[in-house]
Amino acid sequence: MPETDTMPGVGQIAPDFEGKTQHGKTVRLSDFRGKKVALYFYPKDDTPGCTRQACNLRDHFAALQEAGVVVLGVSADDVASHERFAGKYDLPFPLVADPEHRILEAYGVWGERTLYGRKFMGTRRTTFLIDEDGKIVHVFKRPKVDEHAREILEAFGLA
Repeated sequence: MPETDTMPGVGQIAPDFEGKTQHGKTVRLSDFRGKKVALYFYPKDDTPGCTRQACNLRDHFAALQEAGVVVLGVSADDVASHERFAGKYDLPFPLVADPEHRILEAYGVWGERTLYGRKFMGTRRTTFLIDEDGKIVHVFKRPKVDEHAREILEAFGLA
């Protein structure tokens, strides 16, 4: 199914979800109402691009926090994988496990991908910026992994 058929867009209310973080804590998107949220979906823990993206967000986490932006990462990896990944790179933000793809599918980011000519099902690297009312204000369909914190701050008008 093409991503445009299922991916929520700018102006829509972000689909609420519930999932477990790397610490085993249950979080819901609705827990963050009243705050700006950068909800980023990434393919896999501890892979080169995903590590660079997570480390960019880690390295600029203080600036994001100072600007009032909550960072939430989501992938199909399980809680144990998230725990190892977050621990290895000292990631200060929640990583939500979604091995059943419920959240990924609700956001239209789970689907067919192609890598080196091979087709497979996977997560499309995508970030949704959500305002204090739960409305999507920006979608990055191809975030720049090494500049993602800056992109987020600029898109929220905070840079």
